[in-house]
Amino acid sequence: MPTAVRSHAKINLGLGIGAPRPDGFHALATVYQTLELYDVVTVTARPADTTSLRVTSDDIRVPTNSRNTAWKMVELALKTFGRKAEVEIHIEKRLPVQGGLGAGSANAVAALVGLEAELGIEDGVRGIPPFEQEALEGWGTWLTSRLQIAAQVGSDVPLFLIGGTVLGLDRGQEVHPLPDIEPVWCVVATPEIGVSTAQAFRDWDALCAVEGLTAEASTDKLNELSRAYARAFAGEIPRGRPGTGSSGVLPVGENLAGPQESALVRTGISSWIQNDFERVVFPQHPSLAEIKRLLAADGTPEAALHASLSGSGSALFGLYLTRGNAEAARERLRPVGVKTLLTQTLPRSQYWGQMLLQ
Repeated sequence: MPTAVRSHAKINLGLGIGAPRPDGFHALATVYQTLELYDVVTVTARPADTTSLRVTSDDIRVPTNSRNTAWKMVELALKTFGRKAEVEIHIEKRLPVQGGLGAGSANAVAALVGLEAELGIEDGVRGIPPFEQEALEGWGTWLTSRLQIAAQVGSDVPLFLIGGTVLGLDRGQEVHPLPDIEPVWCVVATPEIGVSTAQAFRDWDALCAVEGLTAEASTDKLNELSRAYARAFAGEIPRGRPGTGSSGVLPVGENLAGPQESALVRTGISSWIQNDFERVVFPQHPSLAEIKRLLAADGTPEAALHASLSGSGSALFGLYLTRGNAEAARERLRPVGVKTLLTQTLPRSQYWGQMLLQ
């Protein structure tokens, strides 16, 4: 019987980028957050003498050959497990394609989960611990081996093997679970504009050259930022300002009742978390900066707790204490013709608890 898996989106609550390294990659320090929004990935697999893969989708923009991340993940996993199988993967798209929400990477992990369920791999998803631990050490060999596979498929694939609130380092593929933030309402804006991640990195490289930021100097910047992230999400708000911007974080376990002003004070929301890509993407696409302004609504009773570009875009998001504030943000964007999605942030236990649709 086919296995249907929810393939959840992510946003980047904060994203610091280093200068280009000799290997052509960029070091990162980021905080990923999974959302309730999802695609559905359905996997059918059966043992066979020769491996064959077939990918289909209801969206013509999704590649259905070996360029597809789900294809890559399943092919590599079968080789790693020493298995051969006939595998069919269908991707029902509900998330934007190439929007900065990690949809393709999430599809890859969902396909892996479906594959393991279909083939009855003993340490597969039904045997995963409840993912409530705050350290990787307690998660056993299942996670370690799958993280190694995921990192070969893409830099932000491993985060979907953890879910919830996740610290990403190196190229983003080195992942560490953080204490989950209290679930809040999230409005995701999906403008029609396309942003090339490759071009965004080229523009970032040019900015680094102008500002004299080297790969070596980036190490100190990103180490400081990663420590600040870890402190903030553990509930200890850094006293310094690692960056500038108009964003903040809700530490886990706070009471969200009461007026927004009280909650801001009570949860210690700060103003230093930012996405470095905004420095190069917004000048190229001023309309995205305007969308962020409308999401943020600074100085109003309906202001966002945090508004930002996600990844390199073009999707942006705002986080809100109440559904009413989130709906107000959607109304602000309606006159400018920007499509929006209403969702909530998804903690780790819920991420894994509802992954399998059957």
